Amino acid sequence: MMLTQTLNERQTKIQTPSARSGNLIELRQVAKTFENAAGTFTALKGVDLQVRSGELVAIVGKSGSGKSTLLNVLSGIDRPTSGEILIGGTAVHTLTEGQIAAWRGRNVGVVFQFFQLLPTLTAIENVILPMDFCNAIPGRERQARAEQLLEMVSVADQADKLPNTLSGGQQQRVAIARALANDPAIILADEPTGNLDSRTADDVFRLFQNLTANGKTVLVVSHERDIARLVNRTVTIADGKIMCELRN
Repeated sequence: MMLTQTLNERQTKIQTPSARSGNLIELRQVAKTFENAAGTFTALKGVDLQVRSGELVAIVGKSGSGKSTLLNVLSGIDRPTSGEILIGGTAVHTLTEGQIAAWRGRNVGVVFQFFQLLPTLTAIENVILPMDFCNAIPGRERQARAEQLLEMVSVADQADKLPNTLSGGQQQRVAIARALANDPAIILADEPTGNLDSRTADDVFRLFQNLTANGKTVLVVSHERDIARLVNRTVTIADGKIMCELRN
């Protein structure tokens, strides 16, 4: 059943791909232009992209190619200047700011390069926080769910520690658990292994592989040279345009 256009229904979690195409995510001629003191900069130029449910997709390209902007318009952090973004039947580009925030909280988990954990909260408190914001998980279940997520990413023994006492790899595992807090259908990860050693980076990608094996859809921006061996599909972007797509 496609999501409808009322605010309450927009907050419903993604259930199925777009009925018209079979894709979970569709970008149609998406452009994004920024205005600054130096003038106008177009970060995305008529991007078309389709992603099916359960895919692990890498977005690769040089610095400034538009990779992070692409993730930002998918999550609703940035609005496209033109074009359409359809996710699970919802026209995300038509939502108001409040509707986007509610929709994103329930349907999209974001993982950042620099972890972005709140320093005054313990690992488990960081994971519980999105549940408190969205109220998608009943209050009595949040502690147990956070514990289960930390166990899933192999840092349950760090639950009561503050982020600055954890290694980079441990912090990124907590950040992934936090991204999964409200059981979103989609995970968007922007350079999630950029600050990790190669062994820990491989561990993080194995976590993403496990997530897609269990039905999640994961898009990862990465500079990893051999990322193709770890994902289902590699999308190369340059100068704001998709140049090629290679399936593993």
